[in-house]
Amino acid sequence: MTFCLAALALLNAQVSTKSWAHVDPDSALAHVRYLSSDELKGRDTPSAGLDKAADYIAEQFKEGGAQPGNGDSFFLEAEYTNRRSGKSGKVRSVLGVIPGSDSVLGSEYVLVTAHYDHLGQRGTAEDNIFNGANDNASGTVGLIEAAAAISSSPKKPKRSIMFVALWGEEKGLQGARAFVKNPPVALKNIVAVINLEQIGRTDDSEGERVMEANITGYSFSTLTNSIVDAAKPSGVKVTEHPKLSNPYFRASDNLIFAQAGIPAHTISTCYQFPDYHRATDHWDKINKRNFARIIEMVNLATLEVASQTKRPEWNLIPETSQYRQAYAELIGG
Repeated sequence: MTFCLAALALLNAQVSTKSWAHVDPDSALAHVRYLSSDELKGRDTPSAGLDKAADYIAEQFKEGGAQPGNGDSFFLEAEYTNRRSGKSGKVRSVLGVIPGSDSVLGSEYVLVTAHYDHLGQRGTAEDNIFNGANDNASGTVGLIEAAAAISSSPKKPKRSIMFVALWGEEKGLQGARAFVKNPPVALKNIVAVINLEQIGRTDDSEGERVMEANITGYSFSTLTNSIVDAAKPSGVKVTEHPKLSNPYFRASDNLIFAQAGIPAHTISTCYQFPDYHRATDHWDKINKRNFARIIEMVNLATLEVASQTKRPEWNLIPETSQYRQAYAELIGG
């Protein structure tokens, strides 16, 4: 623990001298605290709590300097029926854009995504609200903080960057499916997707994980290389989990974009943690300083991918066959 604290202290000193925008740990934690508060009742899909979260995210995008991502709206609407509860209603992904500066590449997009829904209320226990602080208020706050930081960054991206908070991941990646079915921009103009999932906690079931993040499908595309290289100045190591990297590639919203042909991966600090899908996944278990450093790493990676001339590509390995075929159809179409 002493080593971990020393590493964070050193990084804090280094970050203050860097040119990229600093992410304030207290600000980031405050956003997590609200999004995972009992007021939002676990952000089930659909629900009033989910609607409150969507409104909050849109307001934060606006205040942070992002522009509406769907015409003049921050929302991409859909209708959804919850098979578990039978409740139907309007649901919204939340979209904020930072326009690209290049006259040609500006029409292309790098997406930074995260799901903002969770499991709602279940059972009759005294604490029956599944607040989902790490899963996935943390990833959602990564979008909020990254959008504000990149908007104010002296380095302007050549490509446009779209931040997308998706509904319904816990219901089978439904928000991502709806986005791909009815995209606000042409899918062939989306060059990469960086998905954020469970980036706030460091108490992984395999041991404490400080200043390190995993990426799913590590060997699947050149997007990984760009993220790993861009992350180095932040001090955060982006690594491949020897057993879980490939299986978890299919466990979050990145999969839907990959199936459409777009290089897409998920960044996490913990795949498995003690309160996963439990009512005890609360905001006060977030490691706020490490959380802020992870977001700063995401900022660097996003800016790098958005500024490269060459698009990320799927690697020629058996595991990517279906994604390469979808990519060829996407670009060819």
